[in-house]
Amino acid sequence: MSTHVETRTARPSAGPWLALLGFLAAVAVAAGLGGVAASSAGSTYAALDLPSFAPPSSVFGPVWTVLYVAVAVAGWLTWRAVGWDRSLTAWAVQLVLNAAWTPLFFGADRYGLALVEIVLLLVAVVVTTALFWTRRRVAALLMLPYLGWVGFATSLNAAIWHLA
Repeated sequence: MSTHVETRTARPSAGPWLALLGFLAAVAVAAGLGGVAASSAGSTYAALDLPSFAPPSSVFGPVWTVLYVAVAVAGWLTWRAVGWDRSLTAWAVQLVLNAAWTPLFFGADRYGLALVEIVLLLVAVVVTTALFWTRRRVAALLMLPYLGWVGFATSLNAAIWHLA
């Protein structure tokens, strides 16, 4: 009596890849909200009294595009490692704070309030990165450029507020 064992090659589920699209969409919504508020950001930025270390406005779009993709992938990698836990709650909080900064700074011209808000964002990014470190180190590493940029943006916001 012969036995025939059928073997199948396991196919990866589409679920994780669809989830990546969800993380990318969440970040795109945050970026889009900021973009709507920043429709006149280029002219507003050019009219500001800027510190000597301020980059040209043309730098922000490409930098934020790369950073937003890294933030989305970091969130997704962490979700794949542990599911939704407090690290991803921190990730969501920092994303909301990120979306809130642009309307304060460019939409309302409230540089002092934007400074308070971006300090909260910086703290949230530090907390998120630290939590990611304990769950999925590559996700934390993906957050480091964003952390650096938010730190730089905080100092730029502080200098602009001081000069205003």
